[in-house]
Amino acid sequence: MSSTLTKLKVNVARFDDCLCLLVGNLKCLSTLIIHVKQILLSLSNIDNRKKLPNLKCFSLTSIEFVSHYDKLIIPLLRRMINLEKLTLFLSVLKTYSTFIDGIELHDQILIYMPHLNKFTFNIFTAVVNRNMKINLSSNEDIQHSFIGKGCGEVGSCVHIRSEDNVGGSHVYSLPYKFEYFIHLNNSFQGDIFDTVRYLTMTDGRPFEHNLFKLISQCFPLLEQLHIANEQPQKNKQYMPILIKFPHLILLNLTEAHVDYAEQLLCDKNIHLP
Repeated sequence: MSSTLTKLKVNVARFDDCLCLLVGNLKCLSTLIIHVKQILLSLSNIDNRKKLPNLKCFSLTSIEFVSHYDKLIIPLLRRMINLEKLTLFLSVLKTYSTFIDGIELHDQILIYMPHLNKFTFNIFTAVVNRNMKINLSSNEDIQHSFIGKGCGEVGSCVHIRSEDNVGGSHVYSLPYKFEYFIHLNNSFQGDIFDTVRYLTMTDGRPFEHNLFKLISQCFPLLEQLHIANEQPQKNKQYMPILIKFPHLILLNLTEAHVDYAEQLLCDKNIHLP
């Protein structure tokens, strides 16, 4: 690969591939846009500490859950001391911990980037604290954590299952810039996501008719919808509300209860292309 390359956009299979690019001979690289399929710990000895002073723009996307965020992602980002633009799309799995919020992003990452002027992000945190009582932040707490942290307007939604101290938190910069929106659940409050083409919905509680109405309004250009919910609907009396998904080309119900197939495919008040 040319040592004079200044911009690179690439998809890779593993996080190690990302690190290899950054320890190679790309001395002039100032912009790296990378999509990583899996971010996993490795036994390799790739250096993840050396500073990257030439990197000005970095974008990292990974759809699958990252279970070693603190050991892999944070050290990588701290190397980018002259970064001006940062984009993160991540799903993070934590155990015996708390949600990623504005305070953590600021204290763990942003203060190490004094030249940063644009931070675009979509971060979902799933927390599993079984058998250990750790207080999880409310949506109000999450919103408050971003005040004065230089992140601009931030959207968020929080779902906590108090009986076993499991929860999920979704934080994202506004206006929303990504084509993907994943792990939407019943805590979703709405907004306009006119860039989103691919949506995944998952929850341990049933999705009812009103939520699909909200989604049709909030995601007007949705093309692919994946539903992962094995809970039957409680309210099967379909409401006389017209719901349209005019651009939908793929509906994935392989992980969904049959109720959702009946509603989306048989309800006369839901219009698919």
